[in-house]
Amino acid sequence: MVSPELIRKLFSAAYIKRWNDKLRPIDFVEFDKAAHKMFIAYILGACEERKEPIVWRDVIEGGLFSLLQKVVLTDLKPTVLSLIKKDPVKSAQLNTYVYSELASMIEPFGEEFCQRFRRYFEPGEETREKKILNAASILSTTWEFDIIERADPHGFETAEIKENLEKKLEQYTDLEGMKEYYSHVSLRHFVDLCGQLRFHERWAYVHRIPKTSVLSHCLFVGFLAYLFSLQHHACSRRLYNNFFAGLFHDFPETLTRDIVTGVKRSVEGLRDIIIQYEKSEMKKRVYPLLPEDVHIEVRMFTEIDDRNRVVIDGEERYVLCGEIAEKYNDDKYDPCEGELVKACDELTAFVEADEAIKNGCVSERFELAKESVIKKYGNKTVCGISLSAIAEKYERDRG
Repeated sequence: MVSPELIRKLFSAAYIKRWNDKLRPIDFVEFDKAAHKMFIAYILGACEERKEPIVWRDVIEGGLFSLLQKVVLTDLKPTVLSLIKKDPVKSAQLNTYVYSELASMIEPFGEEFCQRFRRYFEPGEETREKKILNAASILSTTWEFDIIERADPHGFETAEIKENLEKKLEQYTDLEGMKEYYSHVSLRHFVDLCGQLRFHERWAYVHRIPKTSVLSHCLFVGFLAYLFSLQHHACSRRLYNNFFAGLFHDFPETLTRDIVTGVKRSVEGLRDIIIQYEKSEMKKRVYPLLPEDVHIEVRMFTEIDDRNRVVIDGEERYVLCGEIAEKYNDDKYDPCEGELVKACDELTAFVEADEAIKNGCVSERFELAKESVIKKYGNKTVCGISLSAIAEKYERDRG
């Protein structure tokens, strides 16, 4: 049900430039912005849950839906989109168009999923989940704009854009996470640290089009893990854990940079040294920036690796691939499929390599990366997913 067409559509966000009518010292792309937004949404949501539970499915899917909408509408300027949304007739027509472009890709997930997609863009009062996403979106946009403003402080519209962003943020000061963001510099430092993952290039040692960052790669893995889990009727906690384990899986690279797998495996024991260093640096430099009540969860997201974890009678246990679906697909077990996240990580590497080849970037490394994925997974399934079949079909569809 997760089709190559849908995977390709998600990846196309890596081609969409942001602020392309402004002087900017670095390229900003939509995939990075969407990823930064979801990191921020996690923190805002965690703070908001101290008051009452939120529906995390709506937060995750809202991020997915808005990214897919952006991909369809490509470079439609936010001010223009805002004007369209104010006209009920034109807004409905636009939403119908977006859905028609994506229908064949999302309908396999069922009518309820499609209804949630359509409802997300309908006018109405903001839910708490949508407030969290909207606040996170504005914060990630502001993070980008701060860089643009420093590069061109007196540019056309600079003062106007800054004022508009400040006014938009004022709408969300009632959120607990926003109160903490403004009152704790440590939380602002965490948001900045997340943003810096866009400076860490994937495949930095070889020419590639499009260039993608560790930041967008994390979101790509998270969304694929979520969609594959949804495809197999995962319980709410399994969906939540698999998505955020995907989102956070490479977060320690904010401290180590992107170290390619080949280098990690080139010297015996090097991978273990890197892992221990990452754990030590996360404890020393990252966890102090976060609210204490999310430390355990973030540690699990970043350290799950390729293990499948459940909690039974308060004790963490690691189980074989497939056992979660068969025995532990229930919120009470707090399941997380690290093996699925790892497989999605490798599938995204396949996609990145295949897209580079499609764009004329000839390198033996890309061919070897693709071959290794197909060879590794062969006829093997991971949590019920045939990764090699998806990868091969992705390649065939490229022609």
